[in-house]
Amino acid sequence: MRDEFLSFSRPLVGDEEVQEVIAALQSGWLTTGPRTRAFEQQFAEFTGAPAALGLNSCTAGLHLALKVHEIGPGDEVITTPLTFAASVNVIEHVGARPVLVDVEPDTLNIDPDQVREAITDRTRAIIAVHFAGHPVELDQLRSIAAENGIFLIEDAAHAVGAEFRGQPIGRGSNLAAFSFYATKNLTTGEGGMLTGDADLLDSARVLSLHGMSREAWTRYAAGGKWAYDIVAPGFKYNMTDIQAALGIQQLNRFQAMQQRRAEIFSQYSDAFGAFDEFELPVIRPHVTHAWHLYILRLRDSSLSITRDQFIEELTRRKIGTSVHFIPIHNHSYYREKYGYCDDDFPVAQQAYERMLSLPLSASMSDTDIQDVIEAVLEIRAEFIRHRTAA
Repeated sequence: MRDEFLSFSRPLVGDEEVQEVIAALQSGWLTTGPRTRAFEQQFAEFTGAPAALGLNSCTAGLHLALKVHEIGPGDEVITTPLTFAASVNVIEHVGARPVLVDVEPDTLNIDPDQVREAITDRTRAIIAVHFAGHPVELDQLRSIAAENGIFLIEDAAHAVGAEFRGQPIGRGSNLAAFSFYATKNLTTGEGGMLTGDADLLDSARVLSLHGMSREAWTRYAAGGKWAYDIVAPGFKYNMTDIQAALGIQQLNRFQAMQQRRAEIFSQYSDAFGAFDEFELPVIRPHVTHAWHLYILRLRDSSLSITRDQFIEELTRRKIGTSVHFIPIHNHSYYREKYGYCDDDFPVAQQAYERMLSLPLSASMSDTDIQDVIEAVLEIRAEFIRHRTAA
């Protein structure tokens, strides 16, 4: 039994991040300023994106993506039920209708064939979520979008560092929103980034800060002018230099953190792969996984314990977990508004009922990893449903 509780995803923050934040504080520029611009440029170079816009969240990026594409009442946006509510909430925020389609059984990403079937004359966009760090089938989704004259927006909250056919997620001209929340592979505490076409991001930048024609960064810098104009009813979505300070140093150490996450992912799969009671994450050969989540699916028929009980047993052994995610159609707002039931999305529903996310963080020690493996296998041994001969 561990002495201390192992958090599900503790961020790895070192002296470099601390010193960069101190430098930001001492600079006298705390909100959007030179460090935010530097982080945007570095992230654009890292992903190969045409341009990048620092924001206070991935949710802000998704909202702005819909706004700059002028999606609103009467429009439909296709997305997945197996995502955090933010991916769908933003569709509601602009007054459009979310249209959910089921996921692929292996990757748990949105199913392109079902996307194609769901398109109507009201469909304006697809929000494709790179679930757990495994890229969606971008080739198919890009073709579907192009054939139907609709927009592809990528929810890349889990996908920093992922690649599709050798190309980093975020490299395309279509808009992609990233998350730097505390549990993400690269963190700024809270924060996000929107990448894509430079002209679209210019429009998003204006909307991200009240719709002002000029930012404080240009108004209050040396030689700046105080006058500004409100050219659109915008939002308060800007990233701060304190957040960007964290991001700059996190990006500097990113490859080392990713290598550690990949090692943990591999050790888990090696340990659990021999047991029929577990369904492991898959990685298709043409992608590079972001190693964001390690989602273990239990085969209930082989265990005399439910998913929730399995989580309780891990908690008792001081191992933190999570579940990604409660599907959209299970939440009361969407169930009541659109009349969803569990059978509407059977793949997503059945996956949800069997899944749990194990601890995965570059901050984990070898002892932490071994503790997780031993706890999972111990619970399996205790609750395996022994088969009797016919």
